[in-house]
Amino acid sequence: MENEKNASVLDLLLRTDLPDVRKALPEKRMEVKRLSELAGEPVIFTLRALSYKEIRDIQDKRREDQAVSAVLYACKDPDWRDQRLLSAVSGAVTPLDVIQARLSPGEIDELYVEIQKLSGYINRTLREVKNA
Repeated sequence: MENEKNASVLDLLLRTDLPDVRKALPEKRMEVKRLSELAGEPVIFTLRALSYKEIRDIQDKRREDQAVSAVLYACKDPDWRDQRLLSAVSGAVTPLDVIQARLSPGEIDELYVEIQKLSGYINRTLREVKNA
């Protein structure tokens, strides 16, 4: 009787007003305080959530490369792949080198935490349902 009153999970998933999370990735702007102090003006990064495929690609990397790879994938601004950055950082061969040259390890890890939150990790996204 109660099931008749409530829509099924399938019915809920079929609703057209549910966003396609592959196309509507959440974004967030984060200020890197140390860089802002050095620059004398706000240095604000625009981060976006990672797609499922990007998450899996990052998880396939060595543990020590995962956080910096997430920063590379998730930063809309700055674009760490910009050739001007590679040219500006002595000894940089890859965008990962540039990130590690410009950001402290703590800043990389803090950005990684924010990226994980945007991607649905860290905060609980599921709730256990117990029989009454």
